[in-house]
Amino acid sequence: MKTSLKYLSILLLALAIAMSFIACGEASQDEVQKPAEIVDYVANLKLDMTSSTLKQEVTVKTYVDGDTTHFHVPHSLVGSDVFKARYLAINTPESTGKIEEWGKKAAAFTKEKLSSATSIIIESDDDKWNVDSTGSRYLVWVWYKTANDTDYRNLNLEILQSGLCIASSTANNRYGQTCVAALNQAKQQKLCVHSGAKDPDFYYGDAIELSLVELRPNIESYLNQKVAFEGVITLNDGGSVYVEEYDPDTDMYFGMSVYYGHALSGGGLEILSVGNRARIVGTVQYYEAGGTYQVSGLQYRQMKPNDPSNIQKISDGHEPAYVPTDADTLVNGKLEIELAGGSQLFDYAFLAMNTSVSMEGLRVMDIYTTNDPDSSSNGAMTLTCMAGETEITVRTAVLRDEMGALVTAETYEGKTVSVRGIVDYFDGDYQVKVLSYRDITIIE
Repeated sequence: MKTSLKYLSILLLALAIAMSFIACGEASQDEVQKPAEIVDYVANLKLDMTSSTLKQEVTVKTYVDGDTTHFHVPHSLVGSDVFKARYLAINTPESTGKIEEWGKKAAAFTKEKLSSATSIIIESDDDKWNVDSTGSRYLVWVWYKTANDTDYRNLNLEILQSGLCIASSTANNRYGQTCVAALNQAKQQKLCVHSGAKDPDFYYGDAIELSLVELRPNIESYLNQKVAFEGVITLNDGGSVYVEEYDPDTDMYFGMSVYYGHALSGGGLEILSVGNRARIVGTVQYYEAGGTYQVSGLQYRQMKPNDPSNIQKISDGHEPAYVPTDADTLVNGKLEIELAGGSQLFDYAFLAMNTSVSMEGLRVMDIYTTNDPDSSSNGAMTLTCMAGETEITVRTAVLRDEMGALVTAETYEGKTVSVRGIVDYFDGDYQVKVLSYRDITIIE
């Protein structure tokens, strides 16, 4: 019995010693696997003003998205007063075409940093300004500082370090080693796009999140699909509202007709008030009678205000752009824009459909008045006008003056007028649709 106890004691002692070695080994492994100290690569990288790269101090003209900004520059720099900058080494999620997770956050991050800057410098990657694959933007490093006595910070690197982008030739540039280190650290920390978490600023519904600059040129591709976009409510014709949004890349507005009919009431109609900026959610449909597209099928569940299928008010106090436009541009103009598949040529009026415009100096040559007592358009007018050598049509709603009296053709016959309205399409022609008596001004 004593012999058995002796052997058992020896066995237990040996087991304890073995366990201590294992425990020590595990502790050492844990020590090795501890995360490295977080490095501020942005603070460590310094702008070398004596290097051979090109440098230019700039100011912001337009914030586009997380990795694209338009700057004011001297005309001599690239033969233009506007420098369209595409940030080197990064690719932030989309916030101007099809909206992607973390895209709005990345765009807001860039705007926040540059809007508080006291100085901004753009730098080339070598000894010349290099264009990107579109041929219209320049690949640059963007440096900024927020006080005169501080160092410049590299915004490209800061976006990488914050986890708001994916790699884009991140290693193949003058700061490649630092960029890769910042990217890897963001991945290890699982920041933003590397987190696997949901973006709090993104709508996870069944609608395709996009912008009007994506929807308008590609409208046929979205036929019968549920889409969501943002824009300013400019006009209301009693059954539809018109929504427009500015695009800095093309320097023009894109718009959409949104039909609500009798589907909304109360809070839903309030969201669609003229002057509001709103999030529109609905289905793209083709309106055969007019040969145009519209978005319809809107809903607003007041008990579920955050439902991603709801229309939503974002802000108020906005005005229609009423972009000054000449008749020849609207009737005959063409515009080439960059799409996902490359550049494409469009009728200017097709791209400007449903946006607000203004025109001056239209000579009224002829007026047709709708005469149908059973129609809601009874009394509406179609003005055939000339601007120089260009003929253009202005179609009105039923107009009433300040006293409520019906405005008739005699008011405008033979006159020269200026108008404000919406770009419309009817009976095979682009024209201007005017909804209010106040939007036609007699010049002479």
